[in-house]
Amino acid sequence: MSESRGSDADLLERLAGGDHGALSIVFDRHAPAVTRYAWAIASSRMDVEEIVQDTFVTVWRRAAEIAIPETSLLPWLLVTCRNLGRNAARKAARHQADELDELRADAAEAMREHRDAEAARDELRWVLDAIEQLDPTDRRVCELCLVDGMSYAEAAQLLGLSVGAVKQRVSRSRARLKKAVSLDEI
Repeated sequence: MSESRGSDADLLERLAGGDHGALSIVFDRHAPAVTRYAWAIASSRMDVEEIVQDTFVTVWRRAAEIAIPETSLLPWLLVTCRNLGRNAARKAARHQADELDELRADAAEAMREHRDAEAARDELRWVLDAIEQLDPTDRRVCELCLVDGMSYAEAAQLLGLSVGAVKQRVSRSRARLKKAVSLDEI
């Protein structure tokens, strides 16, 4: 009997003995049917290829344990294919659920950040409104030192004031701003 005409039971015995040629014959004989079945249970080409490959790797690894009551190995291959397809679907569903959880967490974080940014803008509006009510020189000192981060010496030189005068104006303005914000919170 030629290799290509061996029964599936004979091929299975050869597979159990580690015969690569037997695996090749089993693959050639049953891959088209297994592939068609995999297409019925998987949605992408990549998934189909992986399921078919895993089916034949499984028959290779478990050949010694397989007992086929019929003359064909195909029913065993199709059941294995179905089980691998279901496993892949469950894995994809878990992965999709994990991605959804990550998206929800990201969306919740974005909402918190948005609320925090809104709160910061509201607080900043109160401070900016309070700064607008200062006299022009005090307002400019606050803008330069408190908002722009300029040193007292740099602001003093720019405005033609002494460093002591700038320090005093910043201190007085901070007290006014703190009082304005504190009164607003009450």
